[in-house]
Amino acid sequence: MPFNFPGTLVPLHLLINPRLVVPQMIVKDIRQLDFPELRRGGYRGAVFDKDNCLTRPHRDTLVPELKDAWDECRKTFGPQNVLIVSNSAGSHLDAGEIQAESVSHHLSAPVLRHTSFKPSYSCIASVRAYFASLPQPIRDEELIVVGDRVFTDTVMANRMACHERVSTPAPSHADEHPDAVEDLSKELDTSAPARSPISSSRVRVGPLAILTTSVWERDSPVLRRLEMQVVKGVERWVVNQGHGAARDWTDVRYGRFFKELAMPEVLRREEPGFVRRLLRRWRGE
Repeated sequence: MPFNFPGTLVPLHLLINPRLVVPQMIVKDIRQLDFPELRRGGYRGAVFDKDNCLTRPHRDTLVPELKDAWDECRKTFGPQNVLIVSNSAGSHLDAGEIQAESVSHHLSAPVLRHTSFKPSYSCIASVRAYFASLPQPIRDEELIVVGDRVFTDTVMANRMACHERVSTPAPSHADEHPDAVEDLSKELDTSAPARSPISSSRVRVGPLAILTTSVWERDSPVLRRLEMQVVKGVERWVVNQGHGAARDWTDVRYGRFFKELAMPEVLRREEPGFVRRLLRRWRGE
């Protein structure tokens, strides 16, 4: 695996903004995404990682089990609105762009050409430039970003997002007690303009970050486990401010974009490893 310098800087960025590693949705693989519902929800384009998300590592062909879901995705968003962004195919390490052409041929989707690895801001600029160049440009908040790595795919999606302060009028006394409207109208001077206090909140505006957890071929298990522990820690101590445990990451039911499927091979837990089996035997479990 090539050295990813932008990826090594992510832990430093987390000291400033730890929420970068928190995805908005977690699924086993893309078969559990309801693409038509995502389209109805206002998402018009998609960015996908390649290795262990759509293909096996260092392969250019789609994982056969994902064919129906991938076809539905391309049909829903449109072939040109689905972009593959990989740190291998299409990167500066792809001599002559041979792998990018192969991946694009086998997956029937464009592959981004970029000179810097995810999650660098240079790569983000290339993603934005691609979607801005379409006949019907797609904004950041109209994208979903799907990948299996927290420090690259999820961080890239969250770096593309911004937070806007939205002001909303606080509920009035009349709204809370509609039966008292008539009585209040008799007591108040109707000639004076009614004023409701304004409350403001910060709203995230940007791509929907979706993390896939299925590993089609064993790859960097220690780093993957470390990434998930970081996500759990941020969820518990930053998002929940130390109150309550982090999410149960074995539960894949997040929001209306999740597709309920009868897929035992996807929903089952992974078989415990050798060390875990020894520990269970030692504990008498």
